[in-house]
Amino acid sequence: MANDFEICVFGAGNIGCYVGGRLAGARAKVSLVGRPAIVEEVATHGLHLTDLHGADIEVRPAQLRFDTAPNRASRADLILVSVKAGSTDEAGRSLASLVRPGTVVISLQNGVRNADVLREHLPECIVLSSMVMYNVSHRGEGRFHQGTEGEIIVSDHPALDRFASTFRNAGLPLLREADLTRVMWAKLLLNLNNPINALSGVPLKEELSQRKYRKCIGMAQLEALAILKAAGIRPARLTSVPPALMARLLGVSNFLFKGVAQSVLEIDPLARTSMLDDLELGRKSEIDYICGEVVRLGEQVGRTAPVNARLTELIKVAENGGRRHWSGAELLKTLKASGKSAPVR
Repeated sequence: MANDFEICVFGAGNIGCYVGGRLAGARAKVSLVGRPAIVEEVATHGLHLTDLHGADIEVRPAQLRFDTAPNRASRADLILVSVKAGSTDEAGRSLASLVRPGTVVISLQNGVRNADVLREHLPECIVLSSMVMYNVSHRGEGRFHQGTEGEIIVSDHPALDRFASTFRNAGLPLLREADLTRVMWAKLLLNLNNPINALSGVPLKEELSQRKYRKCIGMAQLEALAILKAAGIRPARLTSVPPALMARLLGVSNFLFKGVAQSVLEIDPLARTSMLDDLELGRKSEIDYICGEVVRLGEQVGRTAPVNARLTELIKVAENGGRRHWSGAELLKTLKASGKSAPVR
């Protein structure tokens, strides 16, 4: 039986189409707001959603309301914001004139400050932080694939009770946490791999199978962990291995890594980060809300973050038409020299 509430997905990219599509497949009333190209694609093909466990879900165009304008947000009981972090302020401004007081708004975004930005524009709404712990890739013609393990973790609130069973029936159970700050920073630590993957130009599994790329990730994570410690923030444990130990294990030999962290490599062979997609499609990435957050927190506690600053620089150079493809050895060398080398061209 269909639910008596409406859900609006504001920012129907990879995550928005996947989450919104699965909810629609579970007979929720879903409207999606996205770019014209996505609107046309879904209107033509519908959505075909798959995951690494074999799920295969078809959502026909007639089951979705898809538009470039957010008008249906005025009728929504739940709004899922999944725009890029850099567009959060704009999204908040757009929604401010539409949403009703008491509407539940969940930020399904990378970064640690998006919900705060939305609250500034939507003070009469229930705005909640969340973390989507898995990767979704877009394969064209309405096909979206979840390529890694994970759940949706959301700040706990009684208002979620109304929607919990629909998410569960859609195969998207909400894991509710009283304090999401530690979880958001733990996810950000994992996302420090995003620029490494983007600069490698290869799928995640291939990248993580190479020690020198992993050492790059470990350097970025250890730097971030030192800054988090100085700030009094202890990231949550999201994997079988604690964050500090994992950052060190990334540098061991391929043979040892496969033995002690096998689950890290148990991902779809074609899975890749959205940051790699951004570079290939000529879009601006979320680097300022990933590595940039580490740099900003470091400034607040009087610490420098040269590795994360360097990764930010490399991604921005790539965004502006500069070098995009780095071998593990080349990337490791430039990160080790961070703070001493000349600007990248």
